[in-house]
Amino acid sequence: MYRLPAFAEEDGATLGALIAAHPLGLLISSGPGGIMAGPVPFELVETAGGRVLRAHLAKANPQLAEIAAAPQVLIVFQPAEAYVHPGWYPTKAEHHRVVPTWNYAMVQVRGVARLTQDESFLRAQIDALTRAQEANRPEPWAVSDAPADFIAAQLRGITGLEIEVQSMEGKLKLSQNRAKPDRAGVRAGMIAEGEPLARLMPDPFA
Repeated sequence: MYRLPAFAEEDGATLGALIAAHPLGLLISSGPGGIMAGPVPFELVETAGGRVLRAHLAKANPQLAEIAAAPQVLIVFQPAEAYVHPGWYPTKAEHHRVVPTWNYAMVQVRGVARLTQDESFLRAQIDALTRAQEANRPEPWAVSDAPADFIAAQLRGITGLEIEVQSMEGKLKLSQNRAKPDRAGVRAGMIAEGEPLARLMPDPFA
């Protein structure tokens, strides 16, 4: 991924937090049938051997065959993005030498995938993913709320996926290459428009 040094994010804790907060990633594979991509919710797990991403796909998903043949995969997480209006830059009023751009947060993970039909893996994976997403709800739903035979039937229709993380890199393009007044202007503009990306932009004058 092309990154200016100002936008590069390498801190593992920061990248992990972004994935945990925005777990839907684009799973990209390149097998005998060509390049395939599909959205998949992931769980990032710390193990004794390093970080892994866990997920599941429908058995009918043709991407499974591609991954089985060529297990090297790329997962792209894009927590937030937003257009940058040139009028948000105070420097526009000074010299008008400004143009629009796009700000965004992105995490790219590369790794080797392993497919599994192990029932204990599948149960643990859907339970962990469910608990993470239901945790802050007033009446959280749990896998155990559904009839056991219904869950068993659902498990028979999916295949587990575990990806050994080989590299993880982030790009936080948040106007860091602009002067403080311009960064503050972009942040204020995004807050005014309710852009989620604003939450990732620190106040440059704080």
